[in-house]
Amino acid sequence: MENLGAQDPRWIGEYRLLGRLGEGGMGRVYLARSARGRTVAVKLVKAELARHADFRSRFKREVAAARRVGGQWTAPVLDADTEAEVPWVATGYIGGPSLHDVVAEQFGALPEHSVRTLAHGLALALRDIHGAGLIHRDLKPSNILITIDGPRVIDFGIARALETIAGVGTNLTVAGGVVGSPGFMSPEQVRGETVTTASDLFCLGSVLAFAATGRQPFGNVTSGVHALLYRIAQEEPDLAGLPEGLRELVTGCLHKDPAVRLSVEDVVARTAPEAGPATTGTWLPGELLAKLGRDALQLLEMEADADTDSDTATLRTTGPIGSVGAAAPGPATPGTPSGYATPATPGAPGAAGYPASGAQPGYPMAGGAGQPWPGAAHHHFPGPISSPPARSLRTSRGLGSALRWLLGAFALLSVAHLGLSGTLFSAYDDYLTGSDAASGAINDAKNSLEIFEVFTGVLAIVLVVTFPVWFRRVYLNATFLAPGRQRYDSGMAIGSWFIPVAQLWMPKQMANDIWTSSTAPGTRPASRAVLHWWWTLYVTMFVVVAVSTLAEALARSPEDNQVVAGLAIFDDLVTIPASVLAMAVVARITKMQQPQQWQPEGAAFGPPVMR
Repeated sequence: MENLGAQDPRWIGEYRLLGRLGEGGMGRVYLARSARGRTVAVKLVKAELARHADFRSRFKREVAAARRVGGQWTAPVLDADTEAEVPWVATGYIGGPSLHDVVAEQFGALPEHSVRTLAHGLALALRDIHGAGLIHRDLKPSNILITIDGPRVIDFGIARALETIAGVGTNLTVAGGVVGSPGFMSPEQVRGETVTTASDLFCLGSVLAFAATGRQPFGNVTSGVHALLYRIAQEEPDLAGLPEGLRELVTGCLHKDPAVRLSVEDVVARTAPEAGPATTGTWLPGELLAKLGRDALQLLEMEADADTDSDTATLRTTGPIGSVGAAAPGPATPGTPSGYATPATPGAPGAAGYPASGAQPGYPMAGGAGQPWPGAAHHHFPGPISSPPARSLRTSRGLGSALRWLLGAFALLSVAHLGLSGTLFSAYDDYLTGSDAASGAINDAKNSLEIFEVFTGVLAIVLVVTFPVWFRRVYLNATFLAPGRQRYDSGMAIGSWFIPVAQLWMPKQMANDIWTSSTAPGTRPASRAVLHWWWTLYVTMFVVVAVSTLAEALARSPEDNQVVAGLAIFDDLVTIPASVLAMAVVARITKMQQPQQWQPEGAAFGPPVMR
């Protein structure tokens, strides 16, 4: 990492820059610290690219898609501003050298078992990337980071934004208007043809050959870029020195014809550990593991030194004890693009370190501004985040209590409705058997049901408003307690309940994320059985209501009306336990998110701040 230069900004959005990690065809990458203490990597695109409307439009779409990429093997997109004068994107920072540095500069070719584990992790990363509707397009050793617990893929999905203006202010090789990196492109990229997910598999084969032999399979650029690209498109790879156990895997990825190449699932299956997941930390040679350990210790020591110098610059108290906020950056200097500004106290930071892979942000604590929650660094939450995390933990106790009362009232009305529906069903049964008094009983039951349905309808409307509001509150709390764990944007916490068809499964996925994120570190995860049964009954109730409404619209005879009454009985029998389970879910999640639940035993500081 390099120190910041005079031309570098000191802030990008709410992130305070600590140093420069590197520079590529799209822009510069900085190590930065969020207002809440999380270490991130921020990529700031080049100003000349930002002036192109086509680039901006595609960059915005690609960042939105990249937010959806999840899994253990990629760096999550945490934040972005695609509308700033100079757009930027922030991702989770992964402390570890690139595969290129490991092979070309530090260690040399990796042993066969390491390459096989590398292939498995990269295939899982590609599966996540492709599953989000993205193609990496630039899978190469410098975009693969090596950590003790496996490889991590970075820069997924962003290179595509350069396609519409390929060659403008970039150092990337362009062939037929397609962006790629010499030596790690696919034949279809070289020829300027349509790129599919199979292109990433060819790049994967080149990466694995490089990792196992220490050489690029089609040579390097010393003989000329055009000669290198010709060999990729027309000639067979040089796999001399490749272990026989890897030859079938690598050659299967390096077929010129995309239709013949191995698929991601093929690679995952062929490289899966034979006796379950590999033990953490055993996939790399001992010498390399020792170096990673020494580097991690050194970086943590540097991080502690940097924290001592930067605490007052990154966090400040803004109210009563325990209220923590971001330090306000100073005004932008002339010529500084919007979206970032210089800090109030000028001057580049000194040597700033960064944490090893898996380090997590500290939580603001009552009792000390900026003090990390004890044990926070050991509470790892992998995965993406679709929108910036909440800035504070906001109590949902009042909303939760009101919601439980409403659900209880709805359950009681459903019990009364069940009794009247049963009476109506019996009256129709008497009518069909020829009872003269049955007509009056039917009318009485219908009139009573209409009155109850008015009350039930009004209560249902109130619930339709209140439940999503509570749901969004606890969702935002979950983003505070476990940044990077949620799979959807915070707006979907309300919107997903009103999207046809999607409402039958999307809110449940979000509820799963909330439940997991709200489990305090060091505690046994609570059983989600109540969550699963509630949702099963909710979907059943939804389907029965739809069928009952359709049956009522088509009813033409007493027999048909009796069927409608029977469906109403079944609906009540489902609604009553569904309401009770919903009360239990609301109570449980609300309690899980209370600060005292996150107070480690014997901790020196208080629980996360709640306002």
